Amino acid sequence: MMTYKGYSGSVRFDDEAELFHGEVIGLRDVVTFQGRTVDELKQAFHDSIDDYLEFCESRSEDPDKPFSGKFLLRVDPVLHRRLAQLSADDGESLNNWIASRLGELAEQK
Repeated sequence: MMTYKGYSGSVRFDDEAELFHGEVIGLRDVVTFQGRTVDELKQAFHDSIDDYLEFCESRSEDPDKPFSGKFLLRVDPVLHRRLAQLSADDGESLNNWIASRLGELAEQK
């Protein structure tokens, strides 16, 4: 995983082409980069992010921002207590317990 200016990129290596391919993750827009060496890959990642931000600015558009992974959720206090009890029974923090259950639900859809 690579990060730059709050954006993250995932990387794969194509053994046949001897080339690293990357994509900025967490965006609706598609931003890619590639390089033959680690240094080339890092530079291409930075350049792609900078180009994306400049492109959005030139069109007077707000660039898509990656999700932070945080959101506020309000629930009934009785439900809050019950969820806290369930997570404690499983030996997990409430945050990890809920994140795990949401991940399971998302995989079912």
